Amino acid sequence: MNLRHLRTIYVAGLLALAPAGALSQDWPTKPIRVLIPFAAGSVSEAIFRTMVPAVEAGLGQRFIVESKPGADGAIGTSEVVRAAPDGYTLLLGPTAVFAVIPHMFPSLGFDPLTALDPISLLADAPLLAVVGADVPARSLDDLARYVRASPGKYNYGSPGTGSPAHLTGAAFSQQNGNAVVYVPYKGTPPMVQALLAGDIQMAFPTWTGIIGPVKAGRLRVLAVMARERMAELPDVPTTVEAGFPQLVGGNWWVLAAPHGTSPRIVDRLAADFRKVLADAAVRKRIGELGHVPIGLAPSETAAFLKSESARYKSIVERGGIRPE
Repeated sequence: MNLRHLRTIYVAGLLALAPAGALSQDWPTKPIRVLIPFAAGSVSEAIFRTMVPAVEAGLGQRFIVESKPGADGAIGTSEVVRAAPDGYTLLLGPTAVFAVIPHMFPSLGFDPLTALDPISLLADAPLLAVVGADVPARSLDDLARYVRASPGKYNYGSPGTGSPAHLTGAAFSQQNGNAVVYVPYKGTPPMVQALLAGDIQMAFPTWTGIIGPVKAGRLRVLAVMARERMAELPDVPTTVEAGFPQLVGGNWWVLAAPHGTSPRIVDRLAADFRKVLADAAVRKRIGELGHVPIGLAPSETAAFLKSESARYKSIVERGGIRPE
């Protein structure tokens, strides 16, 4: 699904909503909790804090950001799922929460697509096909030919099993005869170190984790796994341009509420965040954090999540992927 084409940032006239005055009488009357189901200090927190001052000013209430890590995001997510649908508890969740863990953890106990009401897809960090400097491939097509010619010779790493980087690598391997060996790591830094040391030959990270080594010439980006090139890498083709249109993916972030939250609240929040995402300074800062600002409407976000969940389900099932 084309994020760029879906992106609709409404600056004015988004008033298929109740009048703002009517909303202000009953919501919000207290601060709004936003749970991020991973450790504190993540880039998602920085992105969210870039947006919230203007939204807080419009709502007249603060957002309180809390980290609830554990079980690959399931702990924090389940707390939001169980929360009252009153607009005072929200989730800021990534790709793994909405599109991966339901397929890797059958006993999860809830489906994020039905247990949560999407507000907006706020930002996306495209994945990159990256190789070590000693790997001879100069394009994604080169890399595919090398791995097909030498099954089991090449390894790919990820910052964790079930991450978008892992499943994108799995998809690449599946499309090339399952010829690439998977090596999991606990986080991006050790994965990058393994890539630099030659312990693995390729990885599919986001830009923020590899900026230094790429600029130093120690790692090489073969493709951006998106439909449009990145401003930071204008000379690097997309996977669509490279002939791999099925390899499009990123680590995106969605704001959502417990199912049953008033559509007036969902629409109001979506409109306010989309308006903020139209601001040039906000967009610039999000870009500096390695993300593309999006701002989909609730219905667009729901359609996007359904599509991404189906895509990742196929990868998980074809690869028989299970938690470590």
